[in-house]
Amino acid sequence: QVQLVESGGGSVQAGGSLRLSCAASGYTDNNNFMAWFRQAPGKGREGLAAIYIHDSTPYYEDFVKGRFTISQDKAKNTVYLQMNNLKPEDTAIYYCAADGGRSGVLLQPEKYTYWGQGTQVTVSS
Repeated sequence: QVQLVESGGGSVQAGGSLRLSCAASGYTDNNNFMAWFRQAPGKGREGLAAIYIHDSTPYYEDFVKGRFTISQDKAKNTVYLQMNNLKPEDTAIYYCAADGGRSGVLLQPEKYTYWGQGTQVTVSS
């Protein structure tokens, strides 16, 4: 089992920045990828960015490239999502996920076995 705890959400004005953190604990040895997703009210869960934890290679959906950066601190078992130039449409609950070694499409929710509880991000205009 892997436990994931997100933090760092909050309310910002458009153009502002936030850094989300996801601390992993438990049996993490099977993980290959960790990722960030978000879910806005009335919408499905969408993938944003993933990181291959063995060499820190990042992967992004096109619509966040240049604004969001995923990174990790392996010593702390923590993954981060730096979000810059935030827009009102970024308002959502943001979730961290770990794949547990499961195969699948990288930024689709079905690939991920473990999920955090989510952290709210609200961007006002």
